[in-house]
Amino acid sequence: MLRKLHWLTGGVVVLTMMMAACGGAEKEATGAAINAAQTAINAASSEAAKYVPDQLKAAQDTLQGAKDALAKGDYPAALTAAKDAASKASDLASAAAGKKDELRKGWASLSVSMPKSMDQINAKLDAYSHGAKMPAGMDKSKLAEMKEQYSQLKRNWTDASAAAQQGNLGDAMQKASSIKDVLAKLMEMLGIKS
Repeated sequence: MLRKLHWLTGGVVVLTMMMAACGGAEKEATGAAINAAQTAINAASSEAAKYVPDQLKAAQDTLQGAKDALAKGDYPAALTAAKDAASKASDLASAAAGKKDELRKGWASLSVSMPKSMDQINAKLDAYSHGAKMPAGMDKSKLAEMKEQYSQLKRNWTDASAAAQQGNLGDAMQKASSIKDVLAKLMEMLGIKS
């Protein structure tokens, strides 16, 4: 995919130069450059939309600037913007791949540590429910609150895991990060060392 985008970007420049050399076909050359940039952005957009939406928007905005300049007859500005959009499209693929890899590594770590911590909490809650001596400041009503918090954590973790399985790693990490604070608080209240 990355190689294809570099090819498309290079193609924009070569095509533009060839058409410009063909006797003042400036409008056609600029239009071709814009079309090539559009193709490059389209090729990268599905992954970029998930992992680097801001960069995708910047590339799309630059392309729109090229289209607007072409419509006004400002071919040099349109051509410059089309080349810039093609360059940004080329960067999209590598940026999306980098962000995806970062999220994948983060999720791999969380998918090991979170269930382990949740199992520790569940074991403590079960022990207290079955008569183990509770720490100072904890009573049956506090224990019931903690059990409800734990149940909510489990539901949230299930949602985060489902998002990860569907390939929505950004969403999964966002949901998991909201779980981490509550999880840490519960572990502290139950006297579990992380």
